[in-house]
Amino acid sequence: MSVIQSSTTRQDDKDSPERISELRTTPIMVFRKYLPWFVTVLNLTVFFIVWELFARSEVVSDLFLPRPSDIWAAVVEGFQIGLFQQHLIYSLRNFALGLGLATLVGVPIGLLMGANRVVDSIFSPYVWSMASLPRIALVPLFILILGFSDVMKVSIIFLSAIFPIIINCMAGVKTTDPSLLRAARVFGAGRRQLYTKVVFPFTLPFIISGINQGMTRGLVGLIIAEIFGGNRGLGFLIVRSADTYNSPRLFAVLIMLVIVSLSFVQGIRWVEHKVAPWRREAAL
Repeated sequence: MSVIQSSTTRQDDKDSPERISELRTTPIMVFRKYLPWFVTVLNLTVFFIVWELFARSEVVSDLFLPRPSDIWAAVVEGFQIGLFQQHLIYSLRNFALGLGLATLVGVPIGLLMGANRVVDSIFSPYVWSMASLPRIALVPLFILILGFSDVMKVSIIFLSAIFPIIINCMAGVKTTDPSLLRAARVFGAGRRQLYTKVVFPFTLPFIISGINQGMTRGLVGLIIAEIFGGNRGLGFLIVRSADTYNSPRLFAVLIMLVIVSLSFVQGIRWVEHKVAPWRREAAL
């Protein structure tokens, strides 16, 4: 009896979650986990080394292609004197406000357009017309109406971000798998349960994708608004650096914009993995 119990205990120990996790953690899995990070770091390192060597060769004037070392020095100087902080905080505040309003307004409108034909027929002409209109054409009009105010800049960001959100949400509802809807009806789901239990979970990845696209369009709208009007923000700093022929500072601002954009994209991906984990599992 004791032999059977000890054998069972050993078998239970082998099948315990801790034991299984230890068996699953192999050097190959660790290598695969950190391989993308290693490739990214190596890729960027090689890229900046080649850039530095090419810039030092003076084939292209440093007025047009500064060295990465000079760009880094401009970044350090900009943060030391407090120049970058004030413009970065100002731009991020307007961007967050514009994108937040676009999300709050765009998601419900997109879901209603996808679920109701009457709402779709009412809003579709305006949505598709504004979505196809370049936002840069609206900047002079908004400057004329609102002046060089923060409201003008937030409005441009809002209009740049809202239409990708609406279109993606609408497409998510309209492309919901009909077999899922039929299965839910078979089990007695009502109209409200269909939307909350089937349509919304199916549309959630589309909502995340729409916010992601709206974010990138909103950043473009932010820079356009700050280039054309006002004396604050990263867009203004780009124009000011170009006017004074300060190419290292100009490239430093551009790299900051890339970092900000990638940070928002990674943040949205993290949210997507939390709220829609099946997307990650499907990708694997």
